[in-house]
Amino acid sequence: MRGIDFTSWQNLLITLTGLALFTLISIGIRLTMMFTIQQRRERMNRQINERLRTLIAAYKTLGGSFTGDLTVDPTHLRDIHRQDDKGEDRDKPDTDSEVERGAGSDRRRRIRDAVEAALSDIILLGTEEQVRLAERAVRELIAGRAVHTDELVVSLRNFIRKALDLGPIPSDLEIPIQGPARPSGSGGRGKGEGARDGAGRGNRGGGMGGGSGGGMGGGMSGGVGIGADDHFPPHHS
Repeated sequence: MRGIDFTSWQNLLITLTGLALFTLISIGIRLTMMFTIQQRRERMNRQINERLRTLIAAYKTLGGSFTGDLTVDPTHLRDIHRQDDKGEDRDKPDTDSEVERGAGSDRRRRIRDAVEAALSDIILLGTEEQVRLAERAVRELIAGRAVHTDELVVSLRNFIRKALDLGPIPSDLEIPIQGPARPSGSGGRGKGEGARDGAGRGNRGGGMGGGSGGGMGGGMSGGVGIGADDHFPPHHS
C-alpha cells in the first residue's frame, strides 16, 4: 500500500496503470502455465489411449478363442514346402485332402503372423511382466515349439481392466484358457474351389460366347441385326 499515492490524479493514474500491468502480467503467466500443463496432459492422455488401444488389440489377437487348438504353430510355409517336396509326385493333380491340408497350413500361418505382430506390440508397449512373457513366447516361436499364450492373456486382461478403472474378475469365476483368435477367411480351400469354379464358368462362358457370336453374325449377314447397343444400355457387373 505504500506505493499507492492518491495525492494527485497524475499519481493515481500512474498507480492504477502499474496495478493493471501487474495484473495482466500475472494473468498471462498463469494462462501460459495452464496451457502448458493442459497440453502435456492431453499428450499423456493420447499416449495412454494409444497404448491401451494397442494392448487391447493384442489381447483380442492372443486370447480371442476359447475352443479348438489354443496354441500357435510356429511352422513356416517354406518348411511345409520342404515336406511336400520330399517323396511327392508334383505332376499328380491335387486331391481334396491336399486342398484341406493347404487350407489348414494357410490358416495356421495367418494365426502365427497375427500373433507375432501382437507380441511385437507388447514388447514395445507392455509392462515389465508382459514384456518378459512376450519375449519367452518369441523365443519359443524361434525354437520351433508350439506356444501357449494364456499367461500373457491373463496379464493383459488384468492390466487393461485396471487401466480402465474396472473391477477385478470375481474370484469365484474360473475363466477357461484362452488362445489365439482364428481368422475368419476360408483359406486355401476357398481359393482351390474358386479356381475350379472359375474354370467351369470359363468353359460355359466359352460355349455361350460361341453360340451368341454365331447367332449375331448370322443375323447381321441376313440384314436383321440393327445395333443392339442403341436399344439396350450396356450392362455393368
